[in-house]
Amino acid sequence: MKTTEIVIFTLLFLVVSGLGFVAARWRRPNDLATLDEWGLGGRSFGSWITWFLIGGDLYTAYTFVAVPALIFGAGAMGFYAVPYTVIVYPMVMLVLVRLWSVSHVHNLVTPADFVRVRFGSPTLALLVAITGIVATMPYIALQLVGIEAVLKTMGLTGDLPLIIAFAILAAYTYQSGLRAPALIAFVKDSLIYLVILVAIIYIPAKLGGMGSIFDAAKAKFDAAGSGGITLNANNQLQYVTLAFGSALALFLYPHSVTGILASRNRNVIKRNMSALPAYSLLLGLIALLGYMAIAAGIKPIGKDSNTIVPQLFDKLFPDWFTGVAFAAIGIGALVPAAIMSIAAANLFARNIYREYFNRNASAAQEATASKIASLVVKIGAVLCILLIDPQFSIDLQLIGGVIILQTLPSVGLGLYTRWFHRGGLIAGWAAGMAAGMLLLYNIANPATKHDHFGGSAFPLSQLGFDTKITVYAGFLALIVNLVVAVLGTFVARALKSADGPDRTRPEDYFADQGDPRVHELETAAPAS
Repeated sequence: MKTTEIVIFTLLFLVVSGLGFVAARWRRPNDLATLDEWGLGGRSFGSWITWFLIGGDLYTAYTFVAVPALIFGAGAMGFYAVPYTVIVYPMVMLVLVRLWSVSHVHNLVTPADFVRVRFGSPTLALLVAITGIVATMPYIALQLVGIEAVLKTMGLTGDLPLIIAFAILAAYTYQSGLRAPALIAFVKDSLIYLVILVAIIYIPAKLGGMGSIFDAAKAKFDAAGSGGITLNANNQLQYVTLAFGSALALFLYPHSVTGILASRNRNVIKRNMSALPAYSLLLGLIALLGYMAIAAGIKPIGKDSNTIVPQLFDKLFPDWFTGVAFAAIGIGALVPAAIMSIAAANLFARNIYREYFNRNASAAQEATASKIASLVVKIGAVLCILLIDPQFSIDLQLIGGVIILQTLPSVGLGLYTRWFHRGGLIAGWAAGMAAGMLLLYNIANPATKHDHFGGSAFPLSQLGFDTKITVYAGFLALIVNLVVAVLGTFVARALKSADGPDRTRPEDYFADQGDPRVHELETAAPAS
């Protein structure tokens, strides 16, 4: 056990947890017992708060632990995370501005709410809600994996420390709602920027420079006969489809939408979509830690590749700074885990509980249902760790991406067109989900000798092609989804099946073009 590291980690963890409980009194509303206040922070966050909140939401323990671990094991393939976080912001800026406008006019809380009013289909909204909840669970699990890797490196074995951390997270999320991760995100991001800037200067100086680091990485991959510091002909298509598919999926996740809807106005979203690429620079530097670990001769604890970065810090830095770095990773897991559980809970409360169990639920009852659901979602995340055994922990997020991509036609395309018939969208969702699960089931895990759910790189040879090329399973599943949705829509139109009522009138729906009610919402919103 590393006493100094444990003490510093524990102190910073307790300080941040205290902030989580105090957050209930920060920007305190008259009544916290509503989804608008508990689940969306009163829809009043300004540019700085939103920047830290969304940054803390999207750049997580997956960034700090899983990306370097993938690069350590597979090489250049792991850098897919950098281009996808570069292309995503211009892709989604106009979409998110429009989603904010529609949601504020119609008091929508979740993506499934939008689908409900856009297509007039409670069934389609239910499918979107269930998809969001299921896709979020492995993503939360990934955050818990990050905490577990740090605890292992400090010598804390067993499940009790992780359970304690989990219980504290559940408690302050239950009490403070979205205000807790919003306040903690300031500390989390400050610590991560500090640790990475120090590491990217100090570690190469200790290891003989970046040239030596890349040489060591190349030698390792050449000796292993797999991976490499450059892509090869077999994984280039996987790289491209993975980056593009991940970019499409990122802001379909309920937690990403939650951060957007908590913004005070559309200008906040525009400024953040312009500023958030600064995190992509940080991500590129973090990714290089995987090669640095190779050059430093780091070996994972047991077969747990997630311990690569913690082991690197433990070996090269003094204990006090290692404790700070470990706290940054731990806190970096708490912020997104809190937001994700809140977002999934909002889906349950608004689109399942209220729609199917208590149509006359009061605002307080709806908020209580969301709070309880947030606890259940965290338990589901723990089960993901126990039941899924991928080769790299990053595959937990990629598997979630395959699932959430199936909501793209109804949520993403639905913002711009109502041409799709609700029956076609439901059929497309079912076909895409079935295809995605089938593809994932047939991806083996060579590291653990498991035949199924070993990652997201689907070999085209299984489709009868004589090649070693792999492709992102989510991309293939989305193609199936879109084809079936289009065909289903044509069939429904041919049968002259009436579509559901469009409850988003043109003057409401295109609110981002000057709807006076949106203008009133913006000018009346409190300052951050």
